[in-house]
Amino acid sequence: MSAFTIPIPSMLRYTRATPDEIDEPSPADDLIDSNCDRWVRCSTINAPRRVVYRWLCQLTVAPYSFDAIDFPGRRSPGTLTPGAEQLRVGQYFLIFAITSTVRDSYIAGMSRPEFDRAYGHIAVSYSVTSLDDDTTRLRANACVQHGMGIGIRHLALAAGDKVMAGRQLRNLKARAESANPQQSSE
Repeated sequence: MSAFTIPIPSMLRYTRATPDEIDEPSPADDLIDSNCDRWVRCSTINAPRRVVYRWLCQLTVAPYSFDAIDFPGRRSPGTLTPGAEQLRVGQYFLIFAITSTVRDSYIAGMSRPEFDRAYGHIAVSYSVTSLDDDTTRLRANACVQHGMGIGIRHLALAAGDKVMAGRQLRNLKARAESANPQQSSE
């Protein structure tokens, strides 16, 4: 750990997460040393779980956050890419490689080595839970290993993740709700 430590405030660690969601174990938790900084981002989506999960599979195709920054010269597709739901261990999504997945439930992965220098060692999972037949809770968990130190760089990563993941979840929500004929506004 670095000699210069900056505490990461909860406003950067959590986005629309309930205390239970913050405390609830995630598939990402088992992938990394417990000495990590845990971030939880959530969204309620007016679409069935299978629809939301199918849009999560699109993260193997594009980032769905700020395309100009993390997908230069291209746009995240507005429609589902055929075959993207056929996930496999080792497959890339975002800066991660899939370590496990359960259809209509979650996708989990570890940061790929080529990104560790920039971001540190990170485990991530995206989980979907049905609230009712047409409403789903999407929870994105990130466990960031403390090896990179908890200084300015770690604080910047937390702030950047809050913005980028927030945009990503809003975009996935909009896509899933537009695909759901039963949608209602939140």
